[in-house]
Formats: sequence, C-alpha cells, structure tokens
Amino acid sequence: MKQGLLALLLITTGSFAAGQIDLQANEQPISVQRDEAAIAKIPANYRFVEPGTLTVAISALNSPPLALLASDNRTRIGSDPDIARLLAQSLGLKLNLVPTAWEDWPLGITSGRYDVALVNIAVTEARKQKFDFATYRADSLAFSVKSSSAIPAIRSAQDLAGRKVIVGSGTNQERILLRWNEENRVAGRPPAQPIYLTDDASGNLYIQSGRADVVFGPQSVAAYKAALNGTTKVVGMGPKKAWVATTTKKGNGLVYALQAALDGAIARGEYQQVLARWGEQGEGVERSLVNPPGITYDE
Repeated sequence: MKQGLLALLLITTGSFAAGQIDLQANEQPISVQRDEAAIAKIPANYRFVEPGTLTVAISALNSPPLALLASDNRTRIGSDPDIARLLAQSLGLKLNLVPTAWEDWPLGITSGRYDVALVNIAVTEARKQKFDFATYRADSLAFSVKSSSAIPAIRSAQDLAGRKVIVGSGTNQERILLRWNEENRVAGRPPAQPIYLTDDASGNLYIQSGRADVVFGPQSVAAYKAALNGTTKVVGMGPKKAWVATTTKKGNGLVYALQAALDGAIARGEYQQVLARWGEQGEGVERSLVNPPGITYDE
C-alpha cells in the first residue's frame, strides 16, 4: 500500500503540474448509460425515500477530491458525488444529494432518510451488522503534517507519542489512534492528544498555526491537499487498509442493484473516468464486492 500511496502522489502531483485536473471541467457530469440489468435487480418491494429518485447522503465537509463545492458555491462535486450520479443514472433514477455530517449517516440510513450513504465509508465487521456494502474504492489512511514540519515519518504508535492529532470522531482512524494511545501508555510514553474538528478550514488553520501536529485521515484527501498547494506533506500510512463502499440498510436488497450498477459502469469505462478526473486511479476496483471482509481491531 505504501507503493500505492507513492503512485497516487505522483499521479496527483503530475496532473496538477500539467493542468490535467481541471475543477471547472469536473463540474460537468460524466454521461452514464442506463443499465437495464442493474435496474432489474432493484427489489420489487423496495420503496425509495422519494419515488423515482435515489437519495444519497454525501459529506457536508469540503474534503477534495471526495467532496467539495463547485464554483457556484452550492453544487456538490467530487468523486463521491460523481459515483452517486453514476449509480442514479445507471438505475434510471433522478438524484438527490444530501450533504450530511459524518455522525449523522448511520441514523439516516437506518431510519430511512437516505437510500444510500457515500461518505467515504469503510467496511468494518461491526458496521456489517447493521448495513450492507457494495465496494467502489480501495482506500488507506494517511498521516500528513505541515510541509515545514520536523516530523520525518510516522510508522507506529511511538511516532505519535505526545503529538496533537486531528482526527474525525467515530471514524476508523480515531479507533486506530486510541489503540495506539493505549500502546503508548503501556510502554510509558505520553499518548497523542486527539483534536476533533468538524470542518476542513479549521483543520488547515490548526496545522499551519502549530495548534496541531498531524492530520490522520483518508489517503486520497491527504494526497490531494499535498499536491494542490504544497503546504502539507504525507509522512506515513495508517496500519489498516479498507474497502470503501456504498452503504445501505441491512437486508433491504438494494445493495445488489448498486453492485450491478457499479460493475456495469466498470465494464463500460464510466467508473474509470470518474476516478481518473479526481486523481484516484490507484484506488480503483476491478469489480464491486458485496459485504467483503471488513476492518477488525483485534490485531
């Protein structure tokens, strides 16, 4: 996965240097073919939140390349909104994107406010008890720091001892950080201090001002930021790899239509277009998997 990160960084940096990733151009949706085979897999008894519409929860945060605001400061663009459009058009449905806080998507899915959640959600064994997943990206977590930081690398719990670390509440990275803190306590080292922020601007301010030492989050976001303006750099990878997946309520059957829609888009090349225009080529999947083995924390 370290080689994967290097490849992603090189691709992303090169694309920006050559002007090949154009945010204005990326505001235009990719044309997606209606997929009758995928439509046929929608359960006959499934009731969409809004008839004829796929209601999808996406991140309310500005976290490119996953999700960000277009130039009109209203429309959501990014790789996750693009995947949502791909799914809706493949299934012959309209699309309703609902910006959602990370903490809100689980209740939103279980209570029926959303048909699907696309908030860079990783498959875990615990989540599989309540939700169904159809994979659409392979992802890892990354540690990033201010470009002038003296931190050379982060490879283990010891490297974070006593550091101030920005991390999302309720995320896989938080669980990893807390486990590493326990390792540090047992070894007699000071634990890292988690810093919980809910917006990207605050995170940037904390890192650049020295109020935080490290950001621990999705690899794709870290690589994008480092390539975009050079004010941060990636210094390590998290210890866990993950499948990122569409997320639906357990047992309602919609997951198989989403899987078929993804597989059809992969076969037609539309899926690859989405990843390529957001610099995520290194995270693509050859086919979508339903409920694959998830991350565990007992090792």
